Amino acid sequence: MALLKLSAPLRRELARVLPSRPFSLEFWDGGRLPATETGAPTFYIRRASAIAHALRAPGPLGLGRAYVEGSLDCDDLDSAFIVVDDWVPPQIANKDKARLLAALALAAAPAGIPRRPRSELILKGERHSRERDAAAVRYHYDVGNEFFALFLDESMTYSCAVFSRGALTLEEAQLAKLDLVATKLELQPGQRLLDVGCGWGSFAIHAAREYGVHATGITLSPSQAQLARQRVADAGLSDRVEIRIADYRELADEPFDAIASIGMAEHVGVEQIDTYAAALNRVLRPGGLLLNHAISLMRPEEDPSADKFTMRYVFPDGHPLLLSRTQLAFERARFYTEHVEGFMKDYADTLRHWHDRLDQHLEEAERLAGIERLRIWRLYLRAARHGFDVGYTAVYQIKARKPL
Repeated sequence: MALLKLSAPLRRELARVLPSRPFSLEFWDGGRLPATETGAPTFYIRRASAIAHALRAPGPLGLGRAYVEGSLDCDDLDSAFIVVDDWVPPQIANKDKARLLAALALAAAPAGIPRRPRSELILKGERHSRERDAAAVRYHYDVGNEFFALFLDESMTYSCAVFSRGALTLEEAQLAKLDLVATKLELQPGQRLLDVGCGWGSFAIHAAREYGVHATGITLSPSQAQLARQRVADAGLSDRVEIRIADYRELADEPFDAIASIGMAEHVGVEQIDTYAAALNRVLRPGGLLLNHAISLMRPEEDPSADKFTMRYVFPDGHPLLLSRTQLAFERARFYTEHVEGFMKDYADTLRHWHDRLDQHLEEAERLAGIERLRIWRLYLRAARHGFDVGYTAVYQIKARKPL
């Protein structure tokens, strides 16, 4: 019985103020608060530090810190997202809040003030400066090429695959996406292609091999560039594909015949999206085509920068924009839009493949990235998929042309 004393007051207060609970809670000392609904997920509070994190940073950041450090767990992450989205806690009177906080503080007291997990990144400097953008990109992508290879397809394509054209496997769907982008860009042999945010070179390699173009890919991640160059060499395309470590603001007046921006605009942010569009227009020849493929928000009232967990653990300074804002930027840069197409369900299906593949290699993933980064990625891939499933986010391809 002594083991149950620490969480007992907290459990009593929670049961009193939350008479309807679409979740169960199991505490580190053996105490349990059952759900009041069937089929509900169970949250495991492994250590008192989980409560301390929740007190120190209420909301997603505190819960995320607890999950990353392992003091909070769940038996079904997918169901947990549904609870977070759909459950509306009852109004709690001030006197009941005070009692609940006292019980929380008592239960968390042995944990003291918890440290932030080592994986948390707090960037310094001006947002979307060149230096800060480089640090943000490297945090996300330099988790390791071998880690990404555990869940991506053989082409190492890290963006929405296209299943809606009939593909059955992830490999088929990514090939369909690469070919769709090339077709929309109307690529022809001998043309010069710019791939902004080229990743591990999948589109540059595909365009050079299948369409005969000369491709230049740019990335801010040295580890990406190293593997992309090796993949280019292995494909026998070193004479037609160049991979650079460069910021889009460093592009010279080349000019290029076509530009692909696949999964890049999300890293630019609202502060720089007009600068980004103008920079691409500057290096595109008159009459040339641009294909912008990017995640978009679907709710104008939402501010993605308010999600401190994502900002510190997944995509530092990442900022998906509304489709209308992205189009406005390209219109201001004197592009005109020829075609827009959405792939919301395709990205949900892509992410489902990715998190299932990662789950098949948990031991290897932990060896490569460490337990904290592995937990971040298991949470992130499912949270991202959930966003597309419920219509919080979408992904669009904008085909635009620079006038003659």
